[in-house]
Amino acid sequence: MMSPPSAEPPAPSTSSAGPPDDWTFRVDALTKRFATLAANDSITLRVEPGEVYGPLGPNGAGKSTLVKQTIGLLKPTSGRITLGRFDLVADPDAARQLCSYLPQVQMPIDSFHVVEAIELAGRIRGASARDVRGRTASLIDSLDLGEWKDALGHTLSGGVKRLVGFCMAIVRPGRLVILDEPTNDVDPLRRRLLWEEVRALGAHGCAVLLVTHNVLEAEKSVDRLAVIHKGRLVAEGTPSSMKAADRSQLRLQLMLTPGTATPALSPWAGPAVRVGHNLVTAIAEADASTAISWAAELTSAGVAEEYALGAMTLEDAYIRLTSHMSGDGDDDGDA
Repeated sequence: MMSPPSAEPPAPSTSSAGPPDDWTFRVDALTKRFATLAANDSITLRVEPGEVYGPLGPNGAGKSTLVKQTIGLLKPTSGRITLGRFDLVADPDAARQLCSYLPQVQMPIDSFHVVEAIELAGRIRGASARDVRGRTASLIDSLDLGEWKDALGHTLSGGVKRLVGFCMAIVRPGRLVILDEPTNDVDPLRRRLLWEEVRALGAHGCAVLLVTHNVLEAEKSVDRLAVIHKGRLVAEGTPSSMKAADRSQLRLQLMLTPGTATPALSPWAGPAVRVGHNLVTAIAEADASTAISWAAELTSAGVAEEYALGAMTLEDAYIRLTSHMSGDGDDDGDA
């Protein structure tokens, strides 16, 4: 796999206190207000070079507001955003040169062939024609896009367009790569290939800010996570540490037969969540055999079609962390 070239830093107009070789991304006490509403409320975080960091949160949590301030589209009410020695708030030109960004909306590539769109993005970011041709070919091969490389953008499906946009964002990656829902509409096979490329960015020293709703996929791809709710950072840590509070519990999942009512839960079961025909509850490890017998009886009686018992997931931890909070969002319209 070809190493992704990193953007050269621009001449700074305003510098931070970081040493010249430190490319850590730092957000310090960042607050963004719209009238009386705090879309970001004193957020502090850091992403080291080579680290994949995943902000998680519901719609309106403030994730997109954070991203827009990082790339210079919004100015904070207070606080700082720095990348190495560069102050990205005071010097938005540096932000645009040092940060690569894949927005949640599709790239406007309808009039371009796939290869043209990717190579043009690399040339705009300063890569040589030779380097960008090699990197483009490598990405097309790695993401299995060969059959569309000469196709015009308007003929592509949403998933393929998304992959092309991803290639455009990382063909000449900056010191910080921001990916907003990179797997939207992408088929399962190429999602796996895309996550491999995300990990490769980290392996080659880029700091990666990965904004996604797909908690289960994020668990496999990120080094650290931050749960953001109502503009505040409410939890942060590795995927394993985020699940620490659930280690004495197991996850019981029932796929109910269509048309059946939710069965009454036994006292050993925790609060249950039903989505469609899928019923999930938490149980103590000591009650595992009892829970299996109960689930097997429901299956034999035709109430459930199947069941599964396993470890608690990051999604369960995320729901636990945010379930006691209201669903009211802010007005940043993020994802």
